[in-house]
Amino acid sequence: MTHFDYVRPASLEQALTQLNDPVYKNKLLAGGTDVLVYLHHGQVGFDRLVDISLLPELKLIRRDGDEISLGAGITYTEVIECQLLRETVPFLVEACRAVGSPQIRNLGTLGGNVVNAAACADSLPVLVCLETDAHLCSPYGVRVIPVTELVLKPNQTIVEPGEILTRFVFKAPPVGVKTAFIKVGRRNALAISRLTMAAMGRLDAQGRVDFIRLTPGAATPQTFRFTQVESFLSGELLTADLIAAAAKQVAEAMVSITGLRWSTEYKSRVITTLAERALIQVFS
Repeated sequence: MTHFDYVRPASLEQALTQLNDPVYKNKLLAGGTDVLVYLHHGQVGFDRLVDISLLPELKLIRRDGDEISLGAGITYTEVIECQLLRETVPFLVEACRAVGSPQIRNLGTLGGNVVNAAACADSLPVLVCLETDAHLCSPYGVRVIPVTELVLKPNQTIVEPGEILTRFVFKAPPVGVKTAFIKVGRRNALAISRLTMAAMGRLDAQGRVDFIRLTPGAATPQTFRFTQVESFLSGELLTADLIAAAAKQVAEAMVSITGLRWSTEYKSRVITTLAERALIQVFS
């Protein structure tokens, strides 16, 4: 049995002090769903857990004008049950609904999903699609980093030792913009994502694309919007052929980044279908 110390700070300030205490190798505990996996496999790397799961500073859900702030400590279930988020960013709700089991959704946090930087992180493509900023707090102040730059590749971020991800901030989608989140896993329930697709879109009165964002997940080492495909669609009259051509470009863009692998044939077909379905959903 692995032995380690445990502390539960009463405030963010105290959490930062404890996290940066050089006497210990500290690790943050929010939901704990990934920490348990590390312990099970003996991949500890810490001798004290700093439990931030109950810090009120990490639990906020607030809208100020067109800006929405989400505490990094809110759970998937709290996202799913929030009426504000259901109304403004339904694809974030769907992404959180796609995570694991009810037990995992009750404990796992939005911030943990991003900071652990698993390739299959369901919330990541949605947050990137929303052009979300992450607020990182340390004893030296606050850094604001776009989420798309925060995660460098699977299991690697630019979060510094001693920093705490405190909240996410993004603008609510403009009026008339629809959203979509689609996930493909090995099975229908409790599945780790093989590929995901987050999209936002709107047509003008003439049926032309006047707003489009498209962000695949688990497709490339770093999660980002496929802006070349967005440019291809922008201003164009929507047709079935246009959607098919754009979806094909998504697959081609993925392969140009990842190169040819044993899974490329499967992933190219799947991501083409995901892109088609997401585009149809946001433009319907």
